[in-house]
Amino acid sequence: MRPSLKRRLSEDRGVSILEFAGFLPILLVIGMAAIQLGLVGYGINQAGSGARAAARVASQDGDGSGAGQAAVSGWLNPDVPPPAKGADTTTATVTVHVPSVIPLFDDVTVVRHATMPTDD
Repeated sequence: MRPSLKRRLSEDRGVSILEFAGFLPILLVIGMAAIQLGLVGYGINQAGSGARAAARVASQDGDGSGAGQAAVSGWLNPDVPPPAKGADTTTATVTVHVPSVIPLFDDVTVVRHATMPTDD
């Protein structure tokens, strides 16, 4: 091996780990943002399912709030007020609170509504 090539290889030692260490925080933030987006999507899905369940049960003269609570994962802290029952339709609203995994950001609140025809 030529002396200049050998010297150049020994000078480059440790540079790649420094580049990785500098890029690691960016990778972590991107990963946490992806997880947060997944949690928000899950929260939207859960709120919609809870609202549909609450409206369906309340339209058949059942406990819509209880059905909405049961349809949503408990760690999302669902808020299911009694559905509004009208002459033709029943509307339920579910609010869930998705926790933030990224520091310095607030939790995300998701609200979903569902309307079902009222059974007579």
